[in-house]
Amino acid sequence: MAAARECFWEAEIHRLQGALQLLEGEDGGAEACFRRALEVACGHGARALELRAATSLSRLFVDSGRDEQAHRLLAPVYESFTEGFDTEDLRDAKCLIDSLPQ
Repeated sequence: MAAARECFWEAEIHRLQGALQLLEGEDGGAEACFRRALEVACGHGARALELRAATSLSRLFVDSGRDEQAHRLLAPVYESFTEGFDTEDLRDAKCLIDSLPQ
């Protein structure tokens, strides 16, 4: 059971590593970490962690002038949710989506 919990959080660990990479000015390393987080979350069916990873990667895209790519990534993940719209993660994703050109 402990191993399953560790695997569940693997995506979040990659996402947090990406955030640290950003703080160090390593945008390429951050993007790789965010992509890995997204891949792991999708593989585990961890939709909340997928949303976090997609939001982090989309924010990086926006910061590097790739607004359209950010929208294409984040909007479908956000739209796959049917409840929980009052959670911080979904509010954060919605705010980012609303700031992007469509």
